[in-house]
Amino acid sequence: MALAATNNGRMSRYLREVRAELRKVNWPNRKELVTYTVVVVVSVLVIAAFIGLVDLLFSQILAIIARLRG
Repeated sequence: MALAATNNGRMSRYLREVRAELRKVNWPNRKELVTYTVVVVVSVLVIAAFIGLVDLLFSQILAIIARLRG
């Protein structure tokens, strides 16, 4: 029983501290959030397109090498 009471006290203290820390966070406003989201999505699309093109290039090169080897 004593262990459960100790854990309960520690858990509630932990949750209070978490709540206090979350109040200190400088949360972005809606405009910033939209801007950051667009930047991330565009960056991911550009990187994905680049990787796709490099993959296509390498697969074409390997196909040419395979045909030359017979």
